[in-house]
Amino acid sequence: MLDHVSIQVDDLAAASAFYDVVLGSLGYRRVMDHGQAIGYGDLFPAFWIGAATDAIANRQSHLAFQASSREAVDGFLAAAVGIGAEVLHEARVWPEYHPGYYGAFVRDPDGNNVEAVHHTFGGA
Repeated sequence: MLDHVSIQVDDLAAASAFYDVVLGSLGYRRVMDHGQAIGYGDLFPAFWIGAATDAIANRQSHLAFQASSREAVDGFLAAAVGIGAEVLHEARVWPEYHPGYYGAFVRDPDGNNVEAVHHTFGGA
């Protein structure tokens, strides 16, 4: 079980503007801000972004955030498009994962593949 995930970003202001919007659409918010690191979640931070501290070239990461419904996935996609994010995959059912897997994928300002997903077991 994961406690939290953290990624380094090249431009903290651009990344936080992106995550404020797309995570806000899923009901998450900034719960901690230490200047060079920002934590998102509901009560406690589960996802952190921090200013890059080394010269290692950015590698694409895949981050999937839980959505409370398929409509929330659609809202995430609309929020991301509204701030100019590249759409990697439109919202749809992904039966190759399981029949009730509904997700949408976008690119964040650092090139990461960011997904919102809702799981309905039994295919509904």
